[in-house]
Amino acid sequence: MDFLHVLEHHVLDHRISTLFTAGGITFALTKHVLMMWIACGALILTLPLLAHAWPRVPSGPRALLEIFVVFIRDEVVVPNTGKEGLVYLPYFLTLFFFILFVNLIGMIPGAAAATGNISVTAGLAICSFLLINIAGIREHGFVHHFKNFIPHGLPGWLVPLMLPLEIVGLFTRAFALCIRLFANMLAGHIVLLAFLCLSFLLGSILVSVGSIPIAVGLSVLETFVCFLQAYIFTFLTAIFVGATLHPH
Repeated sequence: MDFLHVLEHHVLDHRISTLFTAGGITFALTKHVLMMWIACGALILTLPLLAHAWPRVPSGPRALLEIFVVFIRDEVVVPNTGKEGLVYLPYFLTLFFFILFVNLIGMIPGAAAATGNISVTAGLAICSFLLINIAGIREHGFVHHFKNFIPHGLPGWLVPLMLPLEIVGLFTRAFALCIRLFANMLAGHIVLLAFLCLSFLLGSILVSVGSIPIAVGLSVLETFVCFLQAYIFTFLTAIFVGATLHPH
């Protein structure tokens, strides 16, 4: 019961209060929603402060922010989308920093991992899905964008087979983005909580002595995973957008 109680308040989406009801749908303030609001507030307050050369802001944090921005631009966006993808750089930066902040906030004791909620990752995947198609339509036109689903020079008898596969592939890209982030973040937090709760479940000092150092090590690894998963989600989105911009 102790483990389930901890799991509910640190991983599962615990409801805090009901905001309003419209059309029979209840809109509630949950812990994951609160974590995302905090992440958005932190981004809105800190990034403009660091991005502008304010005299009271130390140069170190600005340089660190510049490292991330240049890395996303030069190592993620441009190699995968070309110069045509630079117009979407603000989206990629927003995507990376939002996922990173939400992941890191989930590591704070008493907080919750919003990216361990499939509804959150599905929302992010839908945004990327829309960008993939908007970028293709903007680059090639509405009709030609969907014509690109059929590879050039494909024999006519293969078109009825390949077209459904290409359409399904368009949706499975977004599905893969959603499931990958959700599963990795949820699994990491559950494993971490399991080691922390071993001492309570078994009531043994020896187990506590062994489980706590393991949990600390996993916390360090999980912090690295927070950065890694934000990078992977952004990187895969850039690959999919690049494939739309340059179907050849």
